[in-house]
Amino acid sequence: MNLSLILFVGIGGFVGAILRFLISTFVQKATISFFPLGTLSVNVIGSFIIGFLVLYFENVISPNYKALLVTGFLGALTTFSTFSYETVAMIQSSEYMKAFLNIFLNIVLCLSATIAGISLFKLIYR
Repeated sequence: MNLSLILFVGIGGFVGAILRFLISTFVQKATISFFPLGTLSVNVIGSFIIGFLVLYFENVISPNYKALLVTGFLGALTTFSTFSYETVAMIQSSEYMKAFLNIFLNIVLCLSATIAGISLFKLIYR
């Protein structure tokens, strides 16, 4: 295993985790919502960015930058485990509609954000 590649993943993860904490905390407090909008926001932002970067990395082959941004940064920025936990907590509290809405919004908005990122890249660079 390439030590510099591992270092790039670690640096990206460090920055992504801090940014996830800051963004999700800010959004959750700003919206004063009963709904986990903080988690949803970082997942949608990360999905948009990965849609954009996937096409970028087709043309610019740099394993270190890909490890830094995709595996490290976006891996730490987005949070499937928190989404899963929050959804299960809603189900356990018998908040079934809220749980369904959380699942629906995460899937639809994240897929839409990925498509938007891909579309923006094509608009700018092709």
